[in-house]
Amino acid sequence: MSVPERRYTLSDFDFELPPELVAQHPAAQRSASRLLDGTGVAPVDRVFRDLPGLLQPGDLLVFNDTAVIKARLLGVKDTGGAVEALVERVLPGHEVLAHLRASKSPKAGTRVRFADAFDADVLGRGGPDNSLFHLRLPAEPLALLAAHGHVPLPPYITHADDAQDEQRYQTVFASRPGAVAAPTASLHFDDAVLAALQARGVGSARVTLHVGAGTFQPVRTDDLSEHRMHSEWFEVSQSTVDAIAATRAVGGRIVAAGTTTLRALESAALGGTLQAGARETALFITPGFRFHAVDVLLTNFHLPKSTLLMLVSAFAGYEHVRALYRHAIEARYRFFSYGDAMLLQHRPS
Repeated sequence: MSVPERRYTLSDFDFELPPELVAQHPAAQRSASRLLDGTGVAPVDRVFRDLPGLLQPGDLLVFNDTAVIKARLLGVKDTGGAVEALVERVLPGHEVLAHLRASKSPKAGTRVRFADAFDADVLGRGGPDNSLFHLRLPAEPLALLAAHGHVPLPPYITHADDAQDEQRYQTVFASRPGAVAAPTASLHFDDAVLAALQARGVGSARVTLHVGAGTFQPVRTDDLSEHRMHSEWFEVSQSTVDAIAATRAVGGRIVAAGTTTLRALESAALGGTLQAGARETALFITPGFRFHAVDVLLTNFHLPKSTLLMLVSAFAGYEHVRALYRHAIEARYRFFSYGDAMLLQHRPS
């Protein structure tokens, strides 16, 4: 007689997180962050620079090479009211889709002046569910953002962005601009760790997933099947597909650096076979999901009731992850974007 599959609800992913464990600043050195080794039955406390010794020669470590853009803009409407914009997507023709915060939403046909430097025309609403604002800028958007924008720090980081954030809220291998949030598990890598991984015989490959502000979107329904993820653009190249196939052929493991890398790979493998290409994904991974592409996951610690906590629970087992989080809180690990990391082995449900 088969055992019915457990149905998880939002409350299953809640836990008490002391506010002081949400990291407000990065560690002094990237690879000096702590690393919780959760690949075995019992947790083991390590330091991130120990990672190369935890992987095996012949493994393939896959990174997300997206680069965070200075997507936050401060401005005023033509009526004088304050506006804060978060550019979510750069479109052709100097146009963007953005989240706007204002006392009263600007209407189509009006203008917003940003950073006292340039004007943007409000074209109307756009994006999924028309939840974003469609703006036209006077010049190339990425250049304007680089000159006048602010680092889009997550909402739980309370200080204004500064020069340290501009450097540290970006991976050392970021190369393709487009994200409004960092692939945070990769913030721990520095040149020394990358060199040690290469010396260990661990291969590397890259995907791109431009992380959107939807990564911070709370789940508002207890029935997880009713939650809808915001769409994000990703690309998996043929060279990465080939590298994964070659790794599998010799018995190596596929190690995803972060949940964004995992989502890109599993989105590309939804049919059971990894397919190269570029497209949108709104993949929401919860317990019961069947993984096809990833064997090991490097990830930071996530917030209660978050979609990312649901993803890691699906990957490594709900009870195992709960136990690891209890240990992390007792051992005072630092949580979320600027926090510490954890290494997980896939545990099929």
